[in-house]
Amino acid sequence: MKSIKYIYSTLFLLVAGIVTVQAQDKKQDEKGVVTEEVEVVRPYKPILAEAVKLRRSPNLDDVKTYKAKFNYSITDRKLELNSDIQKLQAQALADEKASVLVNNYVKGAFGSQATLLGEAYFNTGKDEGLQLGGYFKHFSQEGKLNKQNSSSQQLSVFGRSILDENTVSGRINFERNGTYFYGIDDARPTFNTDPQKQALTFVELEGELVKNFTEDQDAFIYALKANGYLWGDKYDAKESYFTLNGYVNKRISSFNLGLAASTEFGNTKDALTSVGNNLLRLNPYIRLQVKGAKVTAGINFVQEFGAFSSTRIFPAVTADFTLIPDYLQVFGEVKGDVNRNSLKGFTDENPWLNNNILVKNTVEKLSFSAGIKGTGGPGFGYKAKLYIRQFDDMPLFVNNFTDFNKFDVIYDFGKTKLTGLEGEISVQVSDALKWTGKLNIDDWKPAQETYSWFKPGLKVSSNFVYTFNKKLTFNAGVVIQDDVKAKLYLSAPVNPLQYVVPNTSIEEIVTVKGYVDLGIGADYKINNKFSVFAKANNLLNKNYSRYLYYQVNGFNIFGGLSYSF
Repeated sequence: MKSIKYIYSTLFLLVAGIVTVQAQDKKQDEKGVVTEEVEVVRPYKPILAEAVKLRRSPNLDDVKTYKAKFNYSITDRKLELNSDIQKLQAQALADEKASVLVNNYVKGAFGSQATLLGEAYFNTGKDEGLQLGGYFKHFSQEGKLNKQNSSSQQLSVFGRSILDENTVSGRINFERNGTYFYGIDDARPTFNTDPQKQALTFVELEGELVKNFTEDQDAFIYALKANGYLWGDKYDAKESYFTLNGYVNKRISSFNLGLAASTEFGNTKDALTSVGNNLLRLNPYIRLQVKGAKVTAGINFVQEFGAFSSTRIFPAVTADFTLIPDYLQVFGEVKGDVNRNSLKGFTDENPWLNNNILVKNTVEKLSFSAGIKGTGGPGFGYKAKLYIRQFDDMPLFVNNFTDFNKFDVIYDFGKTKLTGLEGEISVQVSDALKWTGKLNIDDWKPAQETYSWFKPGLKVSSNFVYTFNKKLTFNAGVVIQDDVKAKLYLSAPVNPLQYVVPNTSIEEIVTVKGYVDLGIGADYKINNKFSVFAKANNLLNKNYSRYLYYQVNGFNIFGGLSYSF
């Protein structure tokens, strides 16, 4: 049945195809188009040669695997389970070329008013374990007044040796100051036509033993120092002195327990006087030192023996608190002491001392001071202090009635009170510019005297250094002091008691005017060995007086050469 359907279908398609072809031929004939016959044999099928056949994906089966050869070994190392930050090892710097130290120099200069300067310094070298050295200086001038001459010589030899546990040092000092009693009263110029000469000599020996620094904060610390001197003038005055100081300290936790002790033996002789003046001091203390604070509390036990005998105990308390590290500290002190007076100390202040001076000690009953100090940044430092001090037997200089150009020492019997303010400042703008200044304002309240003679109420000092370049440096200094009062006797005191209790009926008060002393200097470095310098003093050329009747030298200038080696 299916074959009959298949036959009928094939015949139908064949007949339809023939009729369609004949119909197209008739249409072409009707249009006059060329008639052609197309015979279809089979469909077109392109065939490519075997050589140009390409696969759609490359065949990777023929790629060979490359295996590298390694040579290695296993290190036997312990695994450290340490999570702490390891310390970095600083890279060592290359050795620097050893610098050539200049340990010695000599200096010489001359100038106006017969100024003569000679100076020398010697040292063994850079070995800190053993050092020996010496220093010498001579300076002299001649003023315009009759015998207004002065000269001074200083000689010092010193040594130091650093041992395993201690440091030993010592020195020998010699000083000589020569001058004349050239003081002149302008109202009585004929009273001193032939000034007497004065020469003060001083020989000192000193030795010290100190425990070396150790990082052990609980170590036992100690120090021992001995000092003695001989002093004399051109006449009959002589003085000998010996002192021995000791110090021990032991730290326990945040506390320090210590003891400072000293003994002083002094003897002063003149033609009519002889005084033995000795002291013994004991200062036990306890100190608390923690971060930002240091407080020391103790007592000062002082025993006088010899010509004077007394026993006194004073407080000795100091405190220092850091409010802002490096910028602001607050400090305070409460103390008392017995200040030993001596002819050496008096002549260091006033070399025109009379003969047969009475020497006695001054008791500093109670002193209180408090202030602040710190820095305001790089190159800036400051300190300000307020103090209140009380003295018994305050020594004062007065002109002698007979020899008006010589000074006696009197003692203001009773309680002298001093209230003062002290300020210091240091400013370093750069490596080339530095300025320092100091101010003292004192208010003296004498016990029996009308004034505290020759004690200034205001004193200012300042210093300025400017480095222009590596070779040239300038410096300047100024000292300012206000008026002081001096006492003159209109008649000779009847007895020594009038030196203790003043008698205003035979006294005259004289004002010694204040002064401003300005000086400048310059140094020029020629090379590493030679340099030249110049200095000018009293630029305002004021013939002021520090002590009544004694004018200082006016304007003077000198210069010279220094050699370093």
